[in-house]
Amino acid sequence: MPPNLCTLLFVLATTVSTCGAIGVNWGTTASHPLPPAKVVELLKSNNVTKVKLFDADPGVLGALSGSKLSVTVGIPNALLKSLNSSKKAAESWVHDNVTRYVSNGGGGGGVKIEYVAVGDESFLQSYGEQFHPFVIGAAMNIHTALARAKLESNVKVVVPCSFDSFLSESGHPSKGHFRADLNRTMIELLTFLSKHNSPFFATISPFRSLRQNKNISLDFTLFKDNAKPHNDSRKTYKNSFDLSYDTLVTALSTVGFPKMEIVVSQIGWPTDGAANATSSTAETFMKGLMAHLRSKSGTPLRPRNPSSETYVFSLLDEDQRSISTGNFERHWGVFTFDGQAKYRFDFIQGSKNLVDAQNVEYLPAKWCVVNNNGDLSNATASASEACSHADCSAMSPGGSCSNISWPGNISYAFNSYYQQHNQSADSCDFGGLGLITTVNPSVDNCRFSVQLRTSLSESFRPDYLSLCMTLLVTTLLLSLPRFT
Repeated sequence: MPPNLCTLLFVLATTVSTCGAIGVNWGTTASHPLPPAKVVELLKSNNVTKVKLFDADPGVLGALSGSKLSVTVGIPNALLKSLNSSKKAAESWVHDNVTRYVSNGGGGGGVKIEYVAVGDESFLQSYGEQFHPFVIGAAMNIHTALARAKLESNVKVVVPCSFDSFLSESGHPSKGHFRADLNRTMIELLTFLSKHNSPFFATISPFRSLRQNKNISLDFTLFKDNAKPHNDSRKTYKNSFDLSYDTLVTALSTVGFPKMEIVVSQIGWPTDGAANATSSTAETFMKGLMAHLRSKSGTPLRPRNPSSETYVFSLLDEDQRSISTGNFERHWGVFTFDGQAKYRFDFIQGSKNLVDAQNVEYLPAKWCVVNNNGDLSNATASASEACSHADCSAMSPGGSCSNISWPGNISYAFNSYYQQHNQSADSCDFGGLGLITTVNPSVDNCRFSVQLRTSLSESFRPDYLSLCMTLLVTTLLLSLPRFT
């Protein structure tokens, strides 16, 4: 082997062993999602090799076929109860969402499914215990179904755990433990994972830690060198990531699994909808995270055993995500909803430019704004009604549109509703208060979006199917014998 090739292979091997694989979460909770084929192109052009899905959307899995990307397929929480109670339901799910795709076309032409993620952070404290009785049984039945399909050696079953599944009241990692209501379930889960050599999937959320813990500073969260360190049992913590990670390590050790492999299934920084949720802050965090993962430092409790995999949350903004925990929930994307990079960053080096989605198709360059010549006495009420159906999260305190004055904020609400309804003329009526314009009303960092064209045919399809069904039923009724 030529010496230069030996050197290259050594460098690559060293990079993989010290950094681990970097993947992304791809969510599709959007009113006008970027076409799956475009998203796969976006992943490839940015050298992303692993992607985690929250469900098993046929269009998404079809687009991933032949891509060679390693895929985690998710099972929504709503399916846990049925999968727990029925092995046949689990077998059916595996057949429809795993087997048919991994074998599609053969010869590497299918989807490289690496994990099946049972549930979507089903242990979130805000969910209560509604999913607790079903998680382990569902995971076991899915594993059995994979075994019957002869896929268990290639596809591992995992259970993503929320950031609030583990904690430390004192803020010290050495006091880390799982929530009391989860102890029994966690022991069952960890026993199952250990038996089948599956890793522990966990969310680490420095952004939420910053919002909830007054003892954590922004600099400490952003991997800044000048941040005041936290000391715990002769261990020194220089950033929030290590603090959370080792809290989980202690929690695992406390219940008897000190060597359990950890995969960080979600970690990221939002760019809008709250204080400190900006593109510049997200850029600082992501660059710091990538530099930390590339280093050989690991964490104080696992100095030579950093996470084998880390999944950035998330790839794209999603304007339909629940905002029950904060308006920032719709702005986790490294890219905007249309695949445009928000800041300078690279999944491999951490400092280069991201590559934008190409040839994106938009609706016409039209916006809905308030008609200043009308009677604006009811404008605020109309805007509130619009926001109850559309996405106005950027206008929340600290958001990119929080400083636009009245009636600019009314126009923003009107336009959000107008775009979400595919620019139909009646969606810019608002009792005569709306006005369609071709002049972009965006102000500074407040972007008045024009939505993607992709959903036009999709929004038309349900009406078309309804018409077909009506015609079919009418035809059948007319063909029936008449009784007198």
